[in-house]
Amino acid sequence: MAAPFRLDGKTALITGGASGIGEATARVFTAAGARLIIADIDESRARGLSEQLPGSRFVTGDISDEAAVGRMFSGIDSLDILVNNAGIGHVGGVTETTLADWDRLMRVNVTGMFLVTRAAMPLLLKSHGSIVNLGSVAGLVGVKKRFAYCATKGAVVAMTRQLALDYPTEIRVNCICPGTVDSPFVEGYLEKYHKHEKAEKRAQLNQRQPIGRLGTPEEIAHMALYLSSPEAAFVNGSVLTIDGGWTAA
Repeated sequence: MAAPFRLDGKTALITGGASGIGEATARVFTAAGARLIIADIDESRARGLSEQLPGSRFVTGDISDEAAVGRMFSGIDSLDILVNNAGIGHVGGVTETTLADWDRLMRVNVTGMFLVTRAAMPLLLKSHGSIVNLGSVAGLVGVKKRFAYCATKGAVVAMTRQLALDYPTEIRVNCICPGTVDSPFVEGYLEKYHKHEKAEKRAQLNQRQPIGRLGTPEEIAHMALYLSSPEAAFVNGSVLTIDGGWTAA
């Protein structure tokens, strides 16, 4: 029997693909035979990663800018897999969230995903492709001091289900909702908000998952690989948690 979860001959684009979960997914997909297009706002990191992954290339731009997204897709003539991974976070309850904070998160996490997905649709419809959206447990349950972030990730879950309903036989669209993952995203949070108590706060983040530790980017990447592979042909409109038991209660 052929090895499962292969992406040979497939072209995949990963937004936010130069670091964290995006980078891990790029590496896992390349190992599975995919041709990668790494999309990231950080040109230096995207170029550096592309140089390490045979057959890959990179595009740069701000996904929340319609013209920039158009330029990113102008040189892409075929696409089988889209991983909407790019996103940002914010710490604060409703009274601690400024309009600028709200707009920034909505622009990247929601509008950016919309713009990239819309640009990719003609290519994905042609290839009967697959979309994997990176949501969060914060889109399924309330998380303290994450008002705007929860709102944006709830939107990601809703967009996933809506797309699957509109295109039930043309493409597949699924959403991964991770718990806290040990990535530059989390490291940036600790540096910004808990610079002088990182060890203590990291221990608290570990314990937030009943399993007692953070997830790894590679674990999320392998779930994305499954959802993008032929073995997941019957998985559509699904919202899958990978959270160490966080949402089990």
